[in-house]
Amino acid sequence: MTSPDSTPEPESETPSRDAFGTILQGLLWPVAAGLGGYAALVGAMYTMQRSFMYYPHPVMTSPMASGMPEMEEVRLSTSDGLTVTSWYTPPRPGQPTVLYCHGNAGNVATRAFKVKPFLNHGYGALLVGYRGYGTNQGTPSETGLNADATAALHYLLAQGIARTQVVIYGESLGTGVAVTLASEHHPGAVVLEAPFTSAVDVARRTYWYLPVQHLMRDRFDSLKRIKEIGAPVLVLHGEKDGVVPVDLGRQLFAAAQEPKEFAAFPEGMHGNLHEHGSAEQVMAFIERHLNVGGGGGGGSHEPPVTL
Repeated sequence: MTSPDSTPEPESETPSRDAFGTILQGLLWPVAAGLGGYAALVGAMYTMQRSFMYYPHPVMTSPMASGMPEMEEVRLSTSDGLTVTSWYTPPRPGQPTVLYCHGNAGNVATRAFKVKPFLNHGYGALLVGYRGYGTNQGTPSETGLNADATAALHYLLAQGIARTQVVIYGESLGTGVAVTLASEHHPGAVVLEAPFTSAVDVARRTYWYLPVQHLMRDRFDSLKRIKEIGAPVLVLHGEKDGVVPVDLGRQLFAAAQEPKEFAAFPEGMHGNLHEHGSAEQVMAFIERHLNVGGGGGGGSHEPPVTL
């Protein structure tokens, strides 16, 4: 029994263990939810990564309907048993042939206009039809695209075209294909438009919040392979390229062997260098380094700035 004069003990101001647990739980739930959401995002990106990398256009028109009547469809057999449709025009006597590896979007019908200046100049051209693009069977991948490009080169050699008269031209993602092909098969020259050091380096700038270096299957490590190319290399890059920053092109160029040239386009963006005279730069480069038309260099052509 409590005495009237006794003072009751004050209640403790320290939260009970139950209250502390409730607070901790309230803090941890958002953290756990955030980590779970991040893990789900990482998993989705890993599973669907090729959907973010390759954008094939399923509609395929004929060369005639695409305004390229001088080209014909050729069907190439790949080393893994697929048949892919590519477009081809043979060269005039004494002229080189451009083996063109386009970027990650569209198909040969939507990119054929890029080789028009070369055809007008008498060059041959073979537009590599990738698997999964247009009506081609298969699914795009780094290994698959490399196999498609190799089949294209074998086709040219079977037509009697000398390897030293083949110019391997890569655009954007196609530069990864072109570098691999050139490092293994030693063409006459290599042209790289808007190239990167690796696909991982490009993805890292867009998806900086993801561990892309551990996630990516198709890495296209051009920086590793370009040292193996002994042919003359021309790098074309727009200073305003917002997809593949020009500094990646310069890094790749720095790693290439001589002879090499770098053509910078101050107003060039991604995919529009043809509007800034890139074809003329390419043909001048080819004429400097290949035995074109039985002659030699390109005479009055001025070389691009080498950085």
